[in-house]
Amino acid sequence: MDQLPKVAHPNTYHIRIAGRVKDGWSDFMGNLEQSFDQENGVTITTITGTVTDQAALHGMLEYIRDLNLTLLSVTCDCLGSQESDRKL
Repeated sequence: MDQLPKVAHPNTYHIRIAGRVKDGWSDFMGNLEQSFDQENGVTITTITGTVTDQAALHGMLEYIRDLNLTLLSVTCDCLGSQESDRKL
């Protein structure tokens, strides 16, 4: 398995969730943008923004889990240009 870089500073993440998430639900997490797309007839919510560190990212993911939302993917722009499409 490839070694992933340690992420100890702010990075931009794209978090995809199945369904349409209400506007404003992520306000407590800071300045995040929400967008909505359709894939195969299913609405996908994409949350994009800068996350300060891994602890904050895990907090966001726990909150998504606690809301019983279906997490589809988490992608970080922090990886090198060759690996920018790798999903975490």
